[in-house]
Amino acid sequence: MAGYILSCCSTADLKAAHFKARDIQWIPFHFLLDGVTHDDDQTMSSESFYNAMRNGADTKTAQVSTGEFIEYFTPFLEQGKDILHISLSSGLSGVYNAACIARDDLRERFPERKIYVVDSLGASSGYGLIMETLADLRDGGMDIDELYGWIEQHKLEMWHWFFSTDLTFYVKGGRLSKVGGWFGTVLRICPLLNMNETGHLTPRMKMRGKAKAIEGIVDRMAETARDGLNYSGKCFISQSDCLEDAQAVAKLVEERFPKLSGRVLINDIGTTIGSHTGPGTVALFFWGKSRAEA
Repeated sequence: MAGYILSCCSTADLKAAHFKARDIQWIPFHFLLDGVTHDDDQTMSSESFYNAMRNGADTKTAQVSTGEFIEYFTPFLEQGKDILHISLSSGLSGVYNAACIARDDLRERFPERKIYVVDSLGASSGYGLIMETLADLRDGGMDIDELYGWIEQHKLEMWHWFFSTDLTFYVKGGRLSKVGGWFGTVLRICPLLNMNETGHLTPRMKMRGKAKAIEGIVDRMAETARDGLNYSGKCFISQSDCLEDAQAVAKLVEERFPKLSGRVLINDIGTTIGSHTGPGTVALFFWGKSRAEA
């Protein structure tokens, strides 16, 4: 067993059983539903959460604080474990900075221990696929220094493409104007977005109708995946209460990329990310060429 822990936040959007099976430690963000605070710990079902949003519930999110990170990291350090913690993109949240402040505090208290904090520049199950890959490399024998160097070198090779069939919550959150949301709804426009090299969400094109969006997102994978249609890595999808749409994307990916490593894994978009996207979003994740060069 490695002498270090591999850690992330709940915003990696993998199921709790998956985290446990891969020996990945995780700490939950928080969300408010109609003013009541909950941990993003998967105790509330996705169905209940998205139904509440559809019925007009007010949602807000809160990142993990520095104090929470100190409390979370300390027992591992006391056990003599080093820590490699991967954070949600700094382009979406201040949680990376909170983890870094905790790291600096704990280094003074545990000078003999290694504590690495990495900005994933990713989110949802793209961040999750980064954690999955790091677990594979750890299990293959990489030590913490090698693994830290590897992810810093390769993190921009994780691609995030996504579309939404419901623009309501993009308008509500200020990511789309009311006029743009109205025209998008009337014209059945599904915006196709990705994560850029600074970890920010970036609109790329507009697809007319869901069928075009499903085809378009897989076309983008063909263009940007490592080795194109010969891509042989893993592929994850996350979805916010639109499982049939996610299954349609997964089916098309498996048809067009016959060398995939296993089946496409479909995850739920958790309550933190979902508070901003709302229902109706499908996201596709895979390894490709560097986003900095695209």
